[in-house]
Amino acid sequence: MTVSPTTGHPWWSGALAAAVGGAIGALARWSLTEALPVPAGDFPWTILAINVAGSALLAGLPLLPAARRSPWLAVFLGTGVLGGFTTMSAASVDTFVLLDLGHPGLAAGYCLGTLVAALAATFLVDALTSPGGRGSVERAGGDE
Repeated sequence: MTVSPTTGHPWWSGALAAAVGGAIGALARWSLTEALPVPAGDFPWTILAINVAGSALLAGLPLLPAARRSPWLAVFLGTGVLGGFTTMSAASVDTFVLLDLGHPGLAAGYCLGTLVAALAATFLVDALTSPGGRGSVERAGGDE
C-alpha cells in the first residue's frame, strides 16, 4: 500500500476525503441556487455570494485547530467542501449569459466584482491567520 509522505496515510484517503467533501459542497451550492434563483439577465447575486463566502471560508481554514492538526480534515474541508461549493465556472457562464443578453456593463461589473470581492474577502480573513497556521493547512493540501 502506498502511503503519502506528507500525511502518513494511504494515498486514497485524501482522494476520498476530497470527493466526499466535494459532493457536500456542490450540493450546498446547488441548494442555494435553487433556494435563491436569479432570472437570466439579472445580476447573479447568488453565485457571487457563494464565491465570496467560499473564498473567505477557505482563507479562514487555518483558524480551525482541527484542520491544522488533521491533514485529511483540511483536504475534506478545503479541497472538498469549499472546492465543491465555490464555482468559477458558473460565474463564467453567468458572465457570458449577461453578454449574450446584451448587458455588457452588467457582465463586466459581475466579472470584476466577483474577482475583487473574492480577493478582498480572502485578504481580510487571511489577515486573521498566522503564517504557521497557513503553512500547516497548505502542507496538508487543504488550500487547493
